Amino acid sequence: MLPKIITDPYCRRTLSALALTLALALTCLLSSSAQAGEPQVYAKKDLLTWDRQNVANGQGTLAGLFAFNRNNAKESYVIKEIGWLTLQPGDSIGLHPHSDNEDAYIIVSGQGVFTDSQGQKIPVASGDVTIARPGDSHALENTGQEPLSFLNVVAKR
Repeated sequence: MLPKIITDPYCRRTLSALALTLALALTCLLSSSAQAGEPQVYAKKDLLTWDRQNVANGQGTLAGLFAFNRNNAKESYVIKEIGWLTLQPGDSIGLHPHSDNEDAYIIVSGQGVFTDSQGQKIPVASGDVTIARPGDSHALENTGQEPLSFLNVVAKR
């Protein structure tokens, strides 16, 4: 009998999203000029809180726990921001452009609507991955009844 983590569709989607995240992070790290000896593990207890209000003219609070963010990432890092973000029901990140970086959201739990560069509204839920590349715009709204939690990875060469 196979373990539940392999047979359960939710677990398989989540594992697929995490594998994609790890592949993205590894690609960035291999192309980075960051130096050996810098932290490789950021324990949950040490994550930095960065909660923001009405991000990009969105609504409500974007709650965040970060290993590091754009305000304290070293210049040599390709990954400029990585953290766990949560939007409560009805809260949102407004539509905003990315001119020189890439921003990926890996949806961990909850459901919402992602708005892409063309204004298309796309339902998202656990296991889905979104990305805005340089020149793209995006937005995210929690349209569900539970918190929308996602991993946020921002990279810039």
